[in-house]
Amino acid sequence: MVNLTEKYRPLLEQIKSEAPLKPKIALILGSGLGDFAEKVNTLKSIPTDSLPSYPKSTVEGHKGYIHFSKYTDKELLIFQGRIHIYEGYPLSDCVLPVLIAKELGCEVVILTNAAGGVNPNFSPGDLMLILDVNSINIKKEITNLLGLATIEERNKLLDFPSSQITGAIREAALSEKIPLKEGTYILTKGPSYESAAEIKMYSNFGIDAVGMSTVHEAIFAMKLGMKVGAISLITNYAAGISSQKLSHQEVIETAEKSKSMFERLIKKTISIL
Repeated sequence: MVNLTEKYRPLLEQIKSEAPLKPKIALILGSGLGDFAEKVNTLKSIPTDSLPSYPKSTVEGHKGYIHFSKYTDKELLIFQGRIHIYEGYPLSDCVLPVLIAKELGCEVVILTNAAGGVNPNFSPGDLMLILDVNSINIKKEITNLLGLATIEERNKLLDFPSSQITGAIREAALSEKIPLKEGTYILTKGPSYESAAEIKMYSNFGIDAVGMSTVHEAIFAMKLGMKVGAISLITNYAAGISSQKLSHQEVIETAEKSKSMFERLIKKTISIL
């Protein structure tokens, strides 16, 4: 089991010394959703490349910033830019934003992502409240990272998502008249998109959306005792669902079209929490 606090101590100490507030809610923004960070009152922004040992974000739609912000009376920690397994980073790097949030005193983390729709009833532009995650593709890495020795301990961690966060997201969607799908999300390591055969298999497993993030972050946050909620923006049909060729550009374009709806949902959720 990796001692992440020791591994990242200089980085954590620098962030704590620069923090202008004590955030209680952390947001990790997915592909193309980073503009949300510019829609709230930001007191301070820290470029992640100024932090010792912070992995460089290499993906379009993932700026490397940590923002200390406020919305209404809520103090926020916003990660604009994500660290992915497919960029070549170990899982201990990919959960770093969650560790930072915990060390700064955040009690809640809301994870967002861009995902491919596996459920044929989903369309690009839909928002999906994640009710369950499938970690089958990173079982070994999760065990090595967290030291989850027993089945009982693993099952205890999979009490996901927090009923408080889920309730707030549902209430926010109802208040803002935003249609909200619900379903199960599975992580694939990437960097290539899934094949049509893989998507068919996932569909048979009861998977509704597929992406390359979120699952390990959610499990790690639960391990740290945080309340976790997660939302997917369905940006494309998964392979085999549509004849259209998959591309990251489609992900960014769909996120751009849906960012106003996404912003309203997150803002309302924050105000409810």
